[in-house]
Amino acid sequence: MEIDYNHHCFGCGELNSQSLKLKFLQGVDGVYTIFTPGDYHQGYPGIMHGGITSTLLDEVMSNCIVAIGFRAVTARLEVRFRQSIPLYRQLRIEGRITGRKRRVVDTEGYIYLDGEIAAEATARFMIVQDGVLY
Repeated sequence: MEIDYNHHCFGCGELNSQSLKLKFLQGVDGVYTIFTPGDYHQGYPGIMHGGITSTLLDEVMSNCIVAIGFRAVTARLEVRFRQSIPLYRQLRIEGRITGRKRRVVDTEGYIYLDGEIAAEATARFMIVQDGVLY
């Protein structure tokens, strides 16, 4: 499978008008981003959709791998929803690498609301080399 980044990613793609427009910054032991959900991100009234929650976590964890110079695709993602995430409240999303063995990278991610964990995830990624997934 050939992988090529064309800047249309739903999470961070600057050429995608529907993108979440996430910008990732280097943190102490990984990466983070800030995001405030709005009307388009709603599931139940006033609450962010669980699919957006999962997307934010997947994006921050995959960008930990980008930060060390690789591209990767999600092989497994497990999300734990600790509390409802309201719309219009600023979130801090953090991710870090927890292990690596050859082309497999394990990560964890957290969404913080007012300093408390609102959702968390673990994921396993497969590194893509030379545009090809092995």
